[in-house]
Amino acid sequence: MITGSELAAAIDKLVTLRPEIIKATIDTFVMLGISTFAAIVIGGLFGIFLFLSSDKQFLQNKALYGFLGAITNFMRAFPFVILMIAMSPLTKTIIGTGIGPIAASLVLAIAGSFYFARLVEQNLREVPRGIIEATESMGARPFTIVKVLLNEARSGLVLSVTILCISLLSYSAAAGMIGGGGLGDLAIRYGYYRYQTEVMVFIVVMLSVMVISIQAIGNWLATRLDKR
Repeated sequence: MITGSELAAAIDKLVTLRPEIIKATIDTFVMLGISTFAAIVIGGLFGIFLFLSSDKQFLQNKALYGFLGAITNFMRAFPFVILMIAMSPLTKTIIGTGIGPIAASLVLAIAGSFYFARLVEQNLREVPRGIIEATESMGARPFTIVKVLLNEARSGLVLSVTILCISLLSYSAAAGMIGGGGLGDLAIRYGYYRYQTEVMVFIVVMLSVMVISIQAIGNWLATRLDKR
């Protein structure tokens, strides 16, 4: 049972740490924003090519599909922390440092891209084959067919982006373990190493609220876009 004095002390500690909490929150949003945008672009293109090169699609190519699928599976199998350590030399070469939110964003983007690619492939597979055949019968160009596919799968794609955001938020917290910054770093430094449980609990609550908010927005938008 927490006493009034303990609660007051915990609040005072959080107020004292307010500048660091604000900075850590901003760093988390920077990581989430950069990595999500990059993962949507890179993973989206990768997922589209995965789908189009698969069986019975107009770019069907078993060798290409097998190659892209193997790369995707290989990268998805990498634990994030190990991937971040392995990519440290690359991030140092590109941005001059292997730590911090920008460096972590690069690794998050790579990890998220291959995860999102599979989600995009699955979303496009859910589009009825008849719609694709009807579009092809009208003489549509490949780019137009892709636009139709994305439009038909838009509700599922929004939910996939929602899942991606939540996953990257979780990864960003793990990035704090090896110098990525953000709320995860703050929770480890104060909540774990300095045994300040109130900081750990507060950050967990913050992350939970962020996850719930992202999921709620994603569900609302997907519902609005669902034509069924």
